[in-house]
Amino acid sequence: MNNLCVDIGWKSINHEGEQLCGDHVDIIEQDDNSTVIVLADGLGSGVKASILSTLTSKIISTMMAQGLKLEDCVSTIAATLPICSVRGAAYSTFTIIHIIKNEFAEIIQYDNPNVIFIRDGELFDYPKQELNICGKSVQKSTVKLQDNDILTAMSDGCPHAGIGIAFNFGWKWEDIAEFMKTISAAGYTAKTLATMLVDECDKEYGHHPGDDATACVVKIRKREPMNILFGPPRNRDDCNRMMSLFFSKEGKHIICGGTTSSIAAKYLGKEIKATLRFERSDVPPIAEIDGVDLVTEGVITISKVIEYAKDTLDKNELYEQWGFQRDGASLICRLLFEEATDINFYVGRAVNPAHQNPDLPITFNIKMNLVEELSACLRQMGKRIKVSYF
Repeated sequence: MNNLCVDIGWKSINHEGEQLCGDHVDIIEQDDNSTVIVLADGLGSGVKASILSTLTSKIISTMMAQGLKLEDCVSTIAATLPICSVRGAAYSTFTIIHIIKNEFAEIIQYDNPNVIFIRDGELFDYPKQELNICGKSVQKSTVKLQDNDILTAMSDGCPHAGIGIAFNFGWKWEDIAEFMKTISAAGYTAKTLATMLVDECDKEYGHHPGDDATACVVKIRKREPMNILFGPPRNRDDCNRMMSLFFSKEGKHIICGGTTSSIAAKYLGKEIKATLRFERSDVPPIAEIDGVDLVTEGVITISKVIEYAKDTLDKNELYEQWGFQRDGASLICRLLFEEATDINFYVGRAVNPAHQNPDLPITFNIKMNLVEELSACLRQMGKRIKVSYF
């Protein structure tokens, strides 16, 4: 078994004036190391296109996740979604990226723009095989994966961007590929890369999209463990056991909370160096302890991290804030969202006397809920989460 994993992110914008997107992305995990990703583009826009693309992606992803052959999936789609008699075009086009055991990628493409494959910072011309399935010409490729491979699937709304506005014939595939090659060098997450591409398409449309545009990015990377300590243990006698387990784990170490950081500093025999730099007015300043990668305040900072996490899973409009700022919440976000793949939470159940003030909206239950909420968001991002309570 290799040490690779996948980071998947996507974003869509709707045709101007439409409430529903005519593109649809489905992601189904077969097991811990195999995933089926389908991007379908329904004919036209609006409700009909949305129904067609959703139906297409659901049928394909479900059938492939159950182990059925490509030919069976495509023949089912061919029978379900015939050719439009007026336009002579398929009712829905699709791109399938099937990650197998985190070792191989099967790329199956039907009438969508070709998947952009970046390897070692350069465009990679992967082999393509033409198949005729139920009268439809389908491209199939099988590629052995390696660390830092980046695959970008998109609907035709991306290369159509800018037609008659910024470009005569749209934003060409070659130009999009160069754009992705440039931004991928910065080490962004798959979600951020997809967001940046679709935001650029929106800009080329003059913020009046003439088509639905969707990008789905799959980034191959090595597993990266991360450990986060939040709150002191309920029983004081468990302090050393909790600290021993936390610091013995491989990967970076984040400590959240004043009391928690004091216990950790005492365990390490180090002092806490407080910084009074308020990078943001709504996030308390960070501190420093030798041997710890990041030390922050607890409840307020984690609440801000959850706000960013929810936005990341939705429209990802705040990525420029947490992606570049130096406050505690932004630093945690970059570590958890961008670097980490496997995250171990060490959560203390002690009741903080400072939180028992009836004027403060902080209770023990809220603190525990924060951990559960953040864990749920991180799982949706594809992270492996383990929570240990003390």
